[in-house]
Amino acid sequence: MSRIVVLGGAESGVGAAVLAKVKGFDVFLSDKGTIKAEYAEELDKWGIPYEQGTHSEELILSADEVIKSPGIPSNVPMVRKIEEKGIHIISEIEFAGRYDSAKKICITGSNGKTTTTSLIYYLLQQAGLNVGLGGNIGKSYAYQVATEHFDYYVLEISSFQLDNCYDFRPDIAIITNITPDHLDRYDHDMENYVRAKFRITRNLRPEDCFIFDSDDEITINHLDKIVTRAKKLPFTQKGEVEQGAFLRDNKIVVRYEKDECDIYLEELALGGKHNIYNSMAAAIAAKASGIDNEVIRGALRSFKSIEHRLEPVMSVGGVMYINDSKATNVDAAWYALECQKKPVVWIVGGTDKGNDYAPLFDLVREKVKGIVCLGVDNAKIHKAFEPIVGEDNMVDTRSADEAVKAAAAMAQDGDVVLLSPCCASFDLFTCYEDRGEKFKEAVRNL
Repeated sequence: MSRIVVLGGAESGVGAAVLAKVKGFDVFLSDKGTIKAEYAEELDKWGIPYEQGTHSEELILSADEVIKSPGIPSNVPMVRKIEEKGIHIISEIEFAGRYDSAKKICITGSNGKTTTTSLIYYLLQQAGLNVGLGGNIGKSYAYQVATEHFDYYVLEISSFQLDNCYDFRPDIAIITNITPDHLDRYDHDMENYVRAKFRITRNLRPEDCFIFDSDDEITINHLDKIVTRAKKLPFTQKGEVEQGAFLRDNKIVVRYEKDECDIYLEELALGGKHNIYNSMAAAIAAKASGIDNEVIRGALRSFKSIEHRLEPVMSVGGVMYINDSKATNVDAAWYALECQKKPVVWIVGGTDKGNDYAPLFDLVREKVKGIVCLGVDNAKIHKAFEPIVGEDNMVDTRSADEAVKAAAAMAQDGDVVLLSPCCASFDLFTCYEDRGEKFKEAVRNL
């Protein structure tokens, strides 16, 4: 019996361990930190041996294959020891793909991937298809492969999840865009990050589809460096394409093979330029999946925006509070600021991932009246934006409650308080969801 060791005891790792158990492997899970009670219960339920708070070398280095959770960097000592021993390391996505015969629509990108994934999932549901949602969103893909049966999967896949994929193959692969992000995990080398994203295309066949933003310079500059035999389906707001999606007369036009579908921009449920791109990518994926034009139009009209992504919380004293906690990089914050029509008190900060704030300068100058820093170390944010908004219009806070109160003190009737942190959450919060929930709770307590 082959031995599988799983590193990491959260959603991804526990799902992989359950699938390994179901498939008859000798499986062991190891987490250097503390495993949450809900995950420990799951492991106990399936009779999977595990350890927490340590990595036992003799138990780990006896593996035939190791499944590494995406949150664990490849340069930590235990991962290096596994590599030195010549043990193959794969991701949960790679492992689950071996046992899944469903059609897979897989989405990666620096921004917009969660919205695009959620849109496509909703479109397929509206069409009555038997579809699962997973990857970097919702339940673990491996856990679903172990315990459920779907004809389709819509998977949001981060660059970290792609890093240890080798044979995994989507039927439809989507790159929403590529902007600098997570460079701390890629030796501060943009090229390494771009290559990680393009791994999603590595096994595509001629009958598969590759959907991408042809307005995105980084994506286009790397297209000639990859070998993909798949059907290329670009989406653009700048011209017309023979196959893919473009804008014409205030409509999105989607062309796939000999069929054409158009959707009026004013009917889209999601506003903002960035959501036109997300809607285009989703509509192409739906067309390529054989979904009827009327279903596509109806779904793009009725879709509800996702939590923590430009989510209106409530209006207090004439001030609208918006939760965009999922904006963990510069480009995501750019979109959030760009679509604001009222003066903004901006809550920003957290764990910096090698951010260059220069692309935000013009928008901050135009739209932002005050900045509330929400982080342990805000020096870089002060240095970037103090010359624009002034020292008196910047304040440092260490909790969501403090940040919301400080923002409320700065804001006036008709303003917007926007949490769009531009940074990871791990200095003060467990994850971006935790940050968003605490922000919403603080707003409700005003």
